[in-house]
Amino acid sequence: MTSLKRIILTQVLRFKLLLFYVLNKRKFKRLEIKSLIMNPLRIEGKEYISLLTGAVIQSHAFLYAEKIDEYVPEIIIGKGSVLGNYNHIASVRKVVFGEEVLTSDRVYISDNLHGFENVNLPIMHQPLKFKAEVSIGDGSWIGENVCIIGARIGKNCVIGANAVVTSDIPDYSVAVGIPARVIKKYDPKNRMWVKIAGCDQNDSDCVNFIFK
Repeated sequence: MTSLKRIILTQVLRFKLLLFYVLNKRKFKRLEIKSLIMNPLRIEGKEYISLLTGAVIQSHAFLYAEKIDEYVPEIIIGKGSVLGNYNHIASVRKVVFGEEVLTSDRVYISDNLHGFENVNLPIMHQPLKFKAEVSIGDGSWIGENVCIIGARIGKNCVIGANAVVTSDIPDYSVAVGIPARVIKKYDPKNRMWVKIAGCDQNDSDCVNFIFK
C-alpha cells in the first residue's frame, strides 16, 4: 500500500469515527470518542448501551437490550475492544466487555433465555428469563461461533471456536467444547501454560481445538 493510499484510508476512518460520534452521541447511554459500529443489522435499546473509547463493532451486529423487570439492562463494550461480524449481544440485566476484548465472527452472548415452561404456547411467545450477568475479562479472545450464556469469562482467556459457555471460566484459561471446559491454565509461578489433568492426547477437544 502506498503512503498516499494509507493517508486517504486514515482520513476516511477518522471521518467515519467523527460522523458516528456526532450522529449517535445522544442516542446511546454512553458513547466515547473513537468508538464505532459499522453497518449494524439491528440495534434495540440504545439508551442502555455504552461504547467506551476505541470500541469497534464490525458489520451486521445485532445488539439488544430490553427492560423486562425492575432492573435496568446494560450492555458495555470496553475500551479498545473489537467485536467481529455478525455478533449478537443480548441483555436484560448486564453484559459487560472489559478492555481490549476480541471476538471473532458469529459470536452470541446473552444473559437470558427464552422461557419454555408452557408446552401449550410456542416458545417464541413465551417471556425472556434472566439467567446470570455476563462479563468478559480484559484481553480475552472469543473464537468463531462461540455462545456464552449467563457466564463470566476471566482475564486473558481464550475460548475456542464453536464452544458453548454456560459456566464461569477463571482468569488466564483456555476453554473449548460443548459445554466448554478448561483445558489449559497459566501457571504464574512457573510462567507457563499448563495442560489440565484429564486432557490427554486421545481427547480431540484438548488437542485439536481450532481458533479462528
